[in-house]
Amino acid sequence: MDQQTIYAKRLELYKEVEAATNIPWYYMAAVDQYERSLRQSRRDLPKAEGLTGIYYKPEEWVGTLNPNLEDENPLSIKYFNGFGVDGNGDGKASLKDDKDVLFAFANFILSYGTDHDNIKIGLWDYYKRDKTVGIIIGKSEIYKKYGRLDLDSHAFPVPLRSDYSYRNTWGDARGWGGRRMHEGTDIFAHYGVPVRATSYGIVEMKGWNRFGGWRIGIRDINNNYHYFAHLSGFSKDLKVGQIVEPGMIIGGVGSSGYGPPGTSGKFPPHLHYGMYRDNGYTEWSYDPFPHLKLWERQERARRK
Repeated sequence: MDQQTIYAKRLELYKEVEAATNIPWYYMAAVDQYERSLRQSRRDLPKAEGLTGIYYKPEEWVGTLNPNLEDENPLSIKYFNGFGVDGNGDGKASLKDDKDVLFAFANFILSYGTDHDNIKIGLWDYYKRDKTVGIIIGKSEIYKKYGRLDLDSHAFPVPLRSDYSYRNTWGDARGWGGRRMHEGTDIFAHYGVPVRATSYGIVEMKGWNRFGGWRIGIRDINNNYHYFAHLSGFSKDLKVGQIVEPGMIIGGVGSSGYGPPGTSGKFPPHLHYGMYRDNGYTEWSYDPFPHLKLWERQERARRK
């Protein structure tokens, strides 16, 4: 199947769950996308083979005391307190069936309720991690706003018409504030050049940091955190919790940082752009340079 067909079939599944449970489809889409991203970034989880990304260990699916790890009988699975349910009405609770897996997770959330606050409680009880709940809720708000799943496009962080330059500086040594590694790519440009969101996402952080100066953090739908630092300022009315899209202006290039709030001019104006990935346990930096080159090339191609 091509990607658009996959998106259409996933959305159809989410809306089937919504019709049966009254859990809004965008919550299920957010959970599914969160888990799919986990499976792409962790070696201890198998890659998703079907339409859905939600993962259950066999012993979780059938029940921890169930002697049969391949059990597909909904009654015996329920007896052993397993997660598995028959979602498609074929009399089996199959871990390999997308609809069964989605309905199993929805069934867990349904035990808490279908309103926003109770869904958050259910998510916390399942994942036992505040950050995970926040990431999933953020995704759900993005899906709710746009009403679709194909939100994978990107933009280069500064306008292509501007005078800018950059090279791969990820991993270079930094000395201010103690020896540390440079966790990003520096894009040098004139003071005040617009800085743009690179993806669909939600603003998780905005404010001052003694290293990064005025900075913004945006979480996209793939569990990636995009970090924009050393800004000259923020776009008017930009706030934490706001949904952004590729190309939206969020601030300007500056030279802020390396001191208390308001410190500026200790280095040439540039945008520090970093990317971090959450794997359900922790978050780590990875090299954004290949992504920047790709987005720059894609945007130039779109303009031709």
